[in-house]
Amino acid sequence: MTTVEGVEARGTQHCETTALGVLLRHEGLDLSEPMLFGLGSGLSFVYWDGKAMDFPFLGGRVKPFELTRNLADRLGLELLVRETSSPRRAWENVAGPVDAGRPVGLQLDSHHLDYFTSKVHFGGHVVALYGYDERDAFLVDTEQQGGAVSTSRDSLARARAARGPMTARHRSFTLAVPENAPSPEAGIVPAVTACAHAFLHPPIANLGHRGIEKAGKLVRTWLRRADDPGRDLPQAAALMEKAGTGGALFRNLYRDFLAECAASLDSRHLRTGHRLYAQAAGLWTDVAALVARAGTSGDERCLVEAGAVLGDIARVERDAMRALSLLGDGASAG
Repeated sequence: MTTVEGVEARGTQHCETTALGVLLRHEGLDLSEPMLFGLGSGLSFVYWDGKAMDFPFLGGRVKPFELTRNLADRLGLELLVRETSSPRRAWENVAGPVDAGRPVGLQLDSHHLDYFTSKVHFGGHVVALYGYDERDAFLVDTEQQGGAVSTSRDSLARARAARGPMTARHRSFTLAVPENAPSPEAGIVPAVTACAHAFLHPPIANLGHRGIEKAGKLVRTWLRRADDPGRDLPQAAALMEKAGTGGALFRNLYRDFLAECAASLDSRHLRTGHRLYAQAAGLWTDVAALVARAGTSGDERCLVEAGAVLGDIARVERDAMRALSLLGDGASAG
């Protein structure tokens, strides 16, 4: 059996930040999960529906692996990404770093992993691999999936080779922290303002605060849109609260990131953003409860109320991001 020494196999709430935490702690950089998420400008929103979809998708973060690239750019990390169409080369790309004593991040389809509790296809799942033997691979996944887990190498190969939405070509990656890397604190202002700009100025109406407003109008139709409301609506609610989001569709993570930033950066704009995201997080949890109740009861009034709450969230998050977009201004202190 080959394993990387000194790996802290600690699972957290979200898959990509869990893997990033494993890789960076091994490099001597220990950041909280909210800080990893926030420095990676991870918060977003997308409402997506289409003829080929069984049910609308609500996403609360940037697309898979964008968070990792953002974080590496922000902190001056050395990010080495490898992709290939060859399963043999894909395994060599993983085994080589592990043999050399370095854990590796993998993007794959979680459906094929032996230990995964929810057998749905998700090609944007990210794990950290820190060891293997002839039969199994040893991974770190989220806390809810078990933290330190194992899966057969055959299942891992299938997960990495999967094709479909959000999948990558056997993507693997490593991170290194150079000696002259900037401090995490130096990345706070550019990370927050970049996230705010993207949220406030989305290229299409499905994204950012415009997407939340659109969701508020369309959620009222979900009982008619669903093939099986008793299944689809509670599942949508569970995805907001439990599917690696940290609760409240990632708003809890961003709220806690802003609170951590406020401890080291004195800014009224930051304090305003934190206060409003604390409010938004609670409202998102209310929406999830209303959607779940609509599915189990068939009462459309729950969805009408959820739509009204989503309208409030759109305004709250827009105001929060407007405040946070001013974080780099000289007038922000105080």
